[in-house]
Amino acid sequence: MENLKTYIQSNSQTFLDELFGLIRIPSISSESAHRDDMVKTAQYLVDQLLKAGVDKAEIMPTTGHPVVYGEKIVDPAQPTILVYGHYDVMPVDPLNLWHSPPFEPEIREGKIYARGAVDDKGQLFMQLKAFEYLVSTGQLRFNVKWIIEGEEEMGSPALGKWLPDHKELLKADLILVSDTSMIAIDIPSVTVGLRGLAYMEVEVSGPDKDLHSGLYGGAVANPANVLAKMIASLHDENNHITIPGFYDDVLELTIDDRRDMARAPFNLVEYRKKLDIKATLCEKGYTVNECTGTRPTLDVNGIWSGYTGEGSKTVLPAKAYAKISMRLVPHQDPHKIADLFTRYFESITPDYVKVKVTEHHGGFPYVAPTNTAAYRAASKAYETTFGIKPVPTRSGGSIPIISTFEQVLGIKSILMGFGLDTDAAHSPNENYHLECFYKGIETITWFYKYYQDELNEPNS
Repeated sequence: MENLKTYIQSNSQTFLDELFGLIRIPSISSESAHRDDMVKTAQYLVDQLLKAGVDKAEIMPTTGHPVVYGEKIVDPAQPTILVYGHYDVMPVDPLNLWHSPPFEPEIREGKIYARGAVDDKGQLFMQLKAFEYLVSTGQLRFNVKWIIEGEEEMGSPALGKWLPDHKELLKADLILVSDTSMIAIDIPSVTVGLRGLAYMEVEVSGPDKDLHSGLYGGAVANPANVLAKMIASLHDENNHITIPGFYDDVLELTIDDRRDMARAPFNLVEYRKKLDIKATLCEKGYTVNECTGTRPTLDVNGIWSGYTGEGSKTVLPAKAYAKISMRLVPHQDPHKIADLFTRYFESITPDYVKVKVTEHHGGFPYVAPTNTAAYRAASKAYETTFGIKPVPTRSGGSIPIISTFEQVLGIKSILMGFGLDTDAAHSPNENYHLECFYKGIETITWFYKYYQDELNEPNS
């Protein structure tokens, strides 16, 4: 590994050029207008995998957007690592808040600004370049398979259906993922838990058409007003979710759990300053870090009704809508939570409106053990690169397919992310530190070495 840093430095511009080629393809999975872009992105990744040294790579169809599969088999008798990533990205709205075009990557102040820079094209490319280095220098000792999907930002519906029919193809000993974050640029962390997700859409209907708000207001219920009250009632004064049975299966934190979480550096004043807020709003009895990583939540992700165009139009809207996500923790079941939400939302609907609840997608929570060879190897790799031992953390985010991998394939995942909470993933001006990008390549490369060492230990 002596020439690893030199290799990264001498090829840094090539890495960026290739990454920028990937970023420039607007692979927004949730928008049908970009269906062709999804296939174009998949082909780009096939070409990059072949260039990096896989034996074969191909686009494989699913019921939705295609997946990219690749493999490098160095010795069938050796362990196999399955690298997972996704090539789809979130929509870019509101476009007017971007300081540069979202699919024209720019480097400013040591950061790549573009949609997909950190989530997940930049982090996926770190995996690709670490693999490329190991192959080109003859140091790859593991078989490596790749599965790169195009629907993670939609909850991976097609991949979940595709997996059972391809269990033999994806047979591996470990899944390696870079799609999470660190505590800070100088405080690395290994993600050992992900929250699950239940994503719903509600529609509240009143009159059969929009009405004149002066002639009918005060006599006919306004769906927007009603929806606002219904949503407000989903939390109590302690920010506790009011849906009956919602917390029945929640795995409560132990005293040791809370003590371990408190090890992570956290400055409440800086946190508020960074977000430009005067105060935080947490569930009573829990810290900010506990609320964002280990407690379930319910949030409105979008809400709309009536006239929202330029100027004014005095109408009483016929319908009001909201998209609502619930982040889940062990051992909550997303399907059970979706059912509880639906029944409760219907039960609090007043007689003067009608309601329709639709379940979109979801996923189970995931918790990874810290006493495995993979975790020890990851910890050593971060320490080698960053000079400090990483802190195990639970992420507030969700990668639904990770728990599905364990259920269907029976394989554990190691989550080696290099993003930061300042990267604005899913928001305008998404960005990724170049330092994190290059250190990510270095750390992942060291992981391969230390994982091999750990597996060779007698007690591993």
